[in-house]
Amino acid sequence: MADTKQDAIALLKADHRTVEGLFEQFESASGSTKKQKLALQICLELTVHAKIEEEIFYPACEGNVEEDLLKEAYVEHDGAKVLIAEIEAASPDDEYYDAKVKVLSEQIEHHVGEEEQRMEGMFAQARKAGLDMDALGEQLLARKTELVATYKTSGLPKPELTTLTSTTI
Repeated sequence: MADTKQDAIALLKADHRTVEGLFEQFESASGSTKKQKLALQICLELTVHAKIEEEIFYPACEGNVEEDLLKEAYVEHDGAKVLIAEIEAASPDDEYYDAKVKVLSEQIEHHVGEEEQRMEGMFAQARKAGLDMDALGEQLLARKTELVATYKTSGLPKPELTTLTSTTI
């Protein structure tokens, strides 16, 4: 690997494509073991992705992209985190397992659309604001590598919800 530099938006978009592919595989998968393996991989990918966006990318975007867009992104992440925790705690034999993965897929598709929308999306606004995407990309990649190693060893953490209080769940 000669040059592994990747700007922040390229890295985040690559994560989006990875998860989209995993959701497609899940939809066509048969057998509990295969479905569970894919669902858990989706949960890992999304947990890491949400964490690096919330720790690094979104704070860098504050004041540079529409505030409403950022607030929506945090709320969408929290909704996904709740579903991720439920999927992780469940079994493919549970009555609502496939439905939860499907709804998570739809939520993520909507979220990705808002981030990647041409001209108006969060990524376009961040790029237009002149954020240092190379430096952000390095930070995101370093944190992503660290989180993947941690979560593969110790499992996914309990969801940390930014916009929901524990009394609302």
